[in-house]
Amino acid sequence: KLKIENKAFKIEKYEHTYPHCWRTDKPILYYPLESWFIKTTAVKDRLVELNKTINWKPEHTGTGRFGNWLENLVDWNLSRSRYWGTPLPIWRTADGSEEICIGSIEELESEIQKSVSAGFMESGFKITDLHKPHVDQVILVSSAGEKMYREADLIDVWFDSGAMPYAQWHWPFENEEVFKNNFPADFIAEGVDQTRGWFFTLHAISVLLFDSISYKNVIANGLVLDKFGNKMSKRLGNVVDPFKTIDQYGADATRWYLLSNSDPWDNLKFDIEGVAECQRKFFGTLYNTYNFFALYANLDGFNYSEAEVPLEERPEIDRWILSLLNSLVLKVEAQMNDYDPTPAARSIQDFVGENLSNWYVRLCRRRFWKGEYSKDKMAAYQTLYTCLETVSQLMSPFAPFFADQLFCDLNEVSGKHKVKSVHLSDFPKANHAWINKKLEAQMEYAQQISSLVLSIRKKENIKVRQPLQSILIPVVDPKIKGEIEHVKDLILAEVNVKELKFIEAIDKSIKPNFKTLGKKVGSKMKQVAESISAFSQEQISSLESAGKYLLTLENEEIEILISDVEIISKEITGYKVANLGALTVALDIHLNDELTTEGIAREIVSKLQNLRKESGLDLSDRVELKIIEVPYIKSAINQFKNYICSEILANDIQVVTELNDGSELVIDEISIQVKIEKFN
Repeated sequence: KLKIENKAFKIEKYEHTYPHCWRTDKPILYYPLESWFIKTTAVKDRLVELNKTINWKPEHTGTGRFGNWLENLVDWNLSRSRYWGTPLPIWRTADGSEEICIGSIEELESEIQKSVSAGFMESGFKITDLHKPHVDQVILVSSAGEKMYREADLIDVWFDSGAMPYAQWHWPFENEEVFKNNFPADFIAEGVDQTRGWFFTLHAISVLLFDSISYKNVIANGLVLDKFGNKMSKRLGNVVDPFKTIDQYGADATRWYLLSNSDPWDNLKFDIEGVAECQRKFFGTLYNTYNFFALYANLDGFNYSEAEVPLEERPEIDRWILSLLNSLVLKVEAQMNDYDPTPAARSIQDFVGENLSNWYVRLCRRRFWKGEYSKDKMAAYQTLYTCLETVSQLMSPFAPFFADQLFCDLNEVSGKHKVKSVHLSDFPKANHAWINKKLEAQMEYAQQISSLVLSIRKKENIKVRQPLQSILIPVVDPKIKGEIEHVKDLILAEVNVKELKFIEAIDKSIKPNFKTLGKKVGSKMKQVAESISAFSQEQISSLESAGKYLLTLENEEIEILISDVEIISKEITGYKVANLGALTVALDIHLNDELTTEGIAREIVSKLQNLRKESGLDLSDRVELKIIEVPYIKSAINQFKNYICSEILANDIQVVTELNDGSELVIDEISIQVKIEKFN
């Protein structure tokens, strides 16, 4: 028209964003349609108020995304134009002067009979399918005797979803008590995209009907993305087939990865390598721990039939792991009660990997395979059994199949439980009398110090079998000194060092972490960096011990966290230094002849132990040992003969000049011929 009237000044194409179908990528056309609404705005204030009583995980979804949706609520558009589905149960006259909303099958059948009597429907008509289009055959009669036809639209399927608490019990027509006992729900979970879907419709219908919430606790799940953070799509070809994943790695490893990798409400970048790592690190470690237990328990005929060894009569390491186990039970129970499964799964994983397998079992090996069936060995079996059984129960909600197999394998021999499945057993209860926080702290120091010393060994390429002379630890706090002193012998044995000494302090330097501080202080970065670099030793110690430090700059307090800086200990001549938070250790890496000789003896033991395994000898078999005379190992054999014999169960060591049918061992690149035979 503008062209015809010669009023068009300029005509051009204008590019703009436009909605497209996510399935077909075709443009979507919008048309204005008449719709039916539920007037939810009438109860908006109650919807908002009652939402505040729901435990949302994460909280910000309830207060933010869902809360904002309720604050800006409009009336609920209920009707949809579709061919098949749940019909709007509303019949109206042609002029709209009369209408009826049907509330039950019984009411509909009654109205149909009236219509039959009026001659609008055939006698004997039975409604067998309540969905559209079948129900559209029904014509009802108004009070004025006019025909009433059903409104053509359907009900939004989300109304069906929101009505499920009532529909599942066929309420209000039956199951009144069952419904009351199960409403509102204790817990629901769905994707975060259900904020305006299921979460809302459940909440809206229950508030409209009962002025009540529909659920007490809710987890709004995040999305599962590909490993690069992109949404999975068949079109993009980045979809991970869950059935192939489960076939390859098992349902338990897949579940454990999903639950332990990130909180359920965070988006997860799914990496199949992470599932493989879970299978190997957690399930592999737990499987090997059970196998170790079963191997020696079967050799000794342990079946938990003996009386329980009292806690106070067990070694300290047993009391420690049982204390840690009961602390774990408390932690997992609290986290699960808070609907937070991720830290619970991680706590179980850390306990199994870092404490049960890597510390307790490794330090207690000799108790299982050496000596008679004594009270000490019995205590070791009972302690490890208790740990494995409790872990199987704690992990059962996360990994139901592995947990059940582990529980049943243990219980089949001991018969401690009458139930046939871990899922029928009671969830563990913590024994508070067995929890010793002081002992846990002492052992944590032992683990941390050992880890630091071993990290220095690895960095300096010094094997653990090579003894070293001393460790220095700077400690000012007498309480911490006492805790470390308590586990000193354990530390020395673990890291193969002769002595541990305490010193006053090791000077340290500090420099800012520009990556974290930049976001925090912005344009003041230069001034903050200069202030941090000028920290005194007292300021550095304060930051290490508290984990934070308040820096005053131009009358403004800036909180400096330990992650905002890098603290470096200055080297001590002949020592190498490592840090973990406020803890610092210095390791003497100098070797003298005596230490070197002992290191050779330990290396010989290690090689001979491997040879025993390769020779197919049983764990308890005693052996005869012959070694070709080699100058490099002569001193080690002479000085540590008894130690070597004890470790490899040899009656004696014969040093010979000739040897037939021997095996070759390589000790520090020196080839040595040995012969090991079972002693008859």
